[in-house]
Amino acid sequence: MAEGMTLQEQAEVAREFLQGLLDELGLTASVDTRVIDEETVEVAASGDELGLLIGPRGSTLAALQDVTRTAVQRRFPTRTDRILVDVAGYRERRAAALRRFSEQVAQEVIESGAERALEPMSPADRKVVHDSINEFEGVVTRSEGEDPTRYIVIAPAN
Repeated sequence: MAEGMTLQEQAEVAREFLQGLLDELGLTASVDTRVIDEETVEVAASGDELGLLIGPRGSTLAALQDVTRTAVQRRFPTRTDRILVDVAGYRERRAAALRRFSEQVAQEVIESGAERALEPMSPADRKVVHDSINEFEGVVTRSEGEDPTRYIVIAPAN
């Protein structure tokens, strides 16, 4: 937890910032907060026609999260806990799709015996893939490359 500042107080600043941004953009949405663990909070906007805030593969959403975190850091400069921003449930839908895709690729790697490199992904997407594959027997994962072109290789387990 940031020094002298509760996670709930940080969440409220993030919520107010995101709501103000939505209002300025003329978008109608509700913004709620949810504490995920003792140092992580999610600020989620829900409403219609919010795709503009997600962007291709979540790129706009990632930028929105960075801007929101920066707004909180301006209020609490000593340190800010982890603030996640979600729009219209995108993150969970993306994670579910990545899990399905990862399991499909893992099955193909098991059947073929050949490793497979995936496209470059964000750190959050790579974490979903690594976590998903860790539950799969017969394959392992490793990350290669440098951000922003860092990618995962799924390989047969030795």
